[in-house]
Amino acid sequence: MTELNVVIADDHPIVLLGVREIVQRDGRYTVVGEAVSSSELIEQLRTHRPQLLITDFNMPGDATYGDGLKLIEYVLRNFPQTQVLVLTMISNSLILSRLQELGVAGVIQKNHLHQEIEKALTALSRRRPYQSPSAEARSVMGSSGQVGDRFESLSPRELEVLRLFVTGMTVSDIARQLCRSNKTVSAQKVSAMRKLEVDSDQSLLTYCIEARQFH
Repeated sequence: MTELNVVIADDHPIVLLGVREIVQRDGRYTVVGEAVSSSELIEQLRTHRPQLLITDFNMPGDATYGDGLKLIEYVLRNFPQTQVLVLTMISNSLILSRLQELGVAGVIQKNHLHQEIEKALTALSRRRPYQSPSAEARSVMGSSGQVGDRFESLSPRELEVLRLFVTGMTVSDIARQLCRSNKTVSAQKVSAMRKLEVDSDQSLLTYCIEARQFH
């Protein structure tokens, strides 16, 4: 059986090492490249044209490739022969659903990595998509009411901060515009992120865009 070439991308060395060891133990795959940023990832894909990419969702991005949905969309559009398996800590259903709509071969929650990756490798070696048990319950627009409830839980001031954040403004920019302290604006943004159940600026921006808020 022909071995399938794999590129692995993650900015956390321990995760990168763990995934590499699992893949190398699987005789169906050969690791041909690794990356710790978006630019390195694209460079590895151009060099090796692998059958499979295993990548973190939140990578250190740059102006060209970004990270999150922007990066995944770029990869799928420009490397259509490469199956993409996404690793993530994000659990909000809108982002997971959008990844599936884009055409990724599978999504694995990092906290289930060791239980699921071998099953995913088996499915992908047969060119079949991998459906994570942890993602099955988070189906797409069954969550639209839940998303609406989350936004309704935000205070007017939190909504105001998010509205400006989505336009690309920094915390400092927002504080100046609203005549609040940086500390206050930062606390309101963190509170909004907690209510929306997102854990990074990229996730927050993606969530607002996918939920069609502030547009």
